[in-house]
Amino acid sequence: MSKWRTSLTERISYGLSDAADNLVFQMMTTYLLFFYTDVFGLTASEVAILFVVARTADVFESLIIGIMIDHTKSRWGKSRPFFLWYAFPYVIFAVLTFVTPTIFPHAGKLVWAYITYLGLGFFYTAVNLPITSILPTMTDNEQETTLLGVIRQFFGSSVQIIVAVFTLPLVELFGKGDQQKGFLGTIILFGIISLALILNTFFHVRERFTDKTISHQPLKNVWNMLKQNRPWIVISIVIFLYWLTTSIKNQTTVYYFKYVMKNENLVSIANGFTFTALIGVVAIYFVSAKLGKKNTMLIGIVTGFIGQAIISVATYTQNLPVIFTGIFINSIGNGFIIGLVSIMIADTIRYGTSMGIQAEGVLASTDDFGVNLGLGLGGLITAESLSVAGYSSNKVQTAGAISAINLNYALIPLALYVVMFLILLGYNETKINDAIRENTK
Repeated sequence: MSKWRTSLTERISYGLSDAADNLVFQMMTTYLLFFYTDVFGLTASEVAILFVVARTADVFESLIIGIMIDHTKSRWGKSRPFFLWYAFPYVIFAVLTFVTPTIFPHAGKLVWAYITYLGLGFFYTAVNLPITSILPTMTDNEQETTLLGVIRQFFGSSVQIIVAVFTLPLVELFGKGDQQKGFLGTIILFGIISLALILNTFFHVRERFTDKTISHQPLKNVWNMLKQNRPWIVISIVIFLYWLTTSIKNQTTVYYFKYVMKNENLVSIANGFTFTALIGVVAIYFVSAKLGKKNTMLIGIVTGFIGQAIISVATYTQNLPVIFTGIFINSIGNGFIIGLVSIMIADTIRYGTSMGIQAEGVLASTDDFGVNLGLGLGGLITAESLSVAGYSSNKVQTAGAISAINLNYALIPLALYVVMFLILLGYNETKINDAIRENTK
């Protein structure tokens, strides 16, 4: 096994890249649907269509950015320059997405939402995908790859929790009762911090292991490799299912506590229990060393399922302590799952290299592809089900709307954990490890 290559500064800087993106990303996944319906002024049906269009575009954008990375030739490498080139437009569009143009008629506001949200999706992919694609080029040490992935997710999950817990209090602080101003002030604060962290990543990370003889392959050759890379296909589906589950549940959280529990202030408290995701993230480094990455992720899925089952029972009984217990356990499992994603993708990239194709951009695009497709379909399911059930913002909800909220918050995510588990059983970790070791001899 090769010597470790990265310094403490580089490891921390790499981890902070995910923290930077999650400052905005968590606001998108948790509060954007609520912002559009209850603050911006769109209907649930309009938001559902917007999410489908945006996520469909993002699916193609993930592949485009991946191809761009694989064809980038610069003195900084293939992935690293994207942090520099796209950090500024990413933050600008993040802020514009939470601007409410009150002087526009409804149709004008809808156009504004499309332009800003579609732009944000593109630039998010441009700064997020390189975080995954650069990982296998930073070190060729399997243990260090796992450590870097854990550090990345530790910072990313920490920021997710911070955003989930403190967004609404910050909205109140900046808006003083005006949620339009509050959301705008909050995203400006997050955007400034995000910009600084992304640029910090650019300055401190390095690409060391790029084989120039196989790193700029024709797309036809890459496609042939992808079809043979079964582990990549399996983990791609798991990523999609995870983000579909996360999207449906997270976007329903604020509706559940506002309209079912009738206390919107509980959202921040409930989200605070997700800090236990960090337990799962940190445990990856130790558990995977003994049981392997596949079995570690399976443990995470089972743990997430148990927590979600507890949430499901408590949702219909409106038992708050039990809901919090379920969130506590579910988040530990989620920490295992999401913490392993970039690490296992890095393995599939190295597996592809063993086939003579180094296409870290395209293979890493599966991460953002799964995120975007999962979020898009999740947003569609959530928004459209609320619309069909008769949801009306800031009013007492009908029994049908309450049933739709409960279904999205509890039972649909529960079923998706089962599907996730079954799909991951098809991931052949032994085959990957044997191929990688043979290639590095």
